[in-house]
Amino acid sequence: MRTGVRLGVDVGKVRIGVARSDLHGMLATPVETVPRSTTGGSDLVRLGEICAELEVVEIIVGLPLALSGARTASTEDASGFAERLAVAVGLPTRMIDERLTTVSAQSALHANGRTTKSSRPVIDQVAAVILLQQALDSERASGNPPGIAV
Repeated sequence: MRTGVRLGVDVGKVRIGVARSDLHGMLATPVETVPRSTTGGSDLVRLGEICAELEVVEIIVGLPLALSGARTASTEDASGFAERLAVAVGLPTRMIDERLTTVSAQSALHANGRTTKSSRPVIDQVAAVILLQQALDSERASGNPPGIAV
């Protein structure tokens, strides 16, 4: 398992959930929810600041495929965002299949007594934690970096 802090990014149309790993790549934890910028790139700037603050070595971005595995408009949006992020922060960036992470995040929050309305501020962070943890677990099991390089 490679060492170094990884950043998990769940890209949505309105918000971006952010999670981080520990130095040894064992555990993902929530960081914050960044508002998605439609112009100006303030979201990329904030993600760059987070990367610098946490001394991130790699970014993992969720790839939202349809349940069938087909690409959708959301897939294209996330792929484009991942490419812009990789250029903006200058870090290796990988994309992993994130099917059902938001559903899993909603289920986990509901199981802990959170309503859909009360969980909106953190749902994206929880989804980012789930996708990053999946990436960490995959790398630990296979010995190979997860997903596909941007």
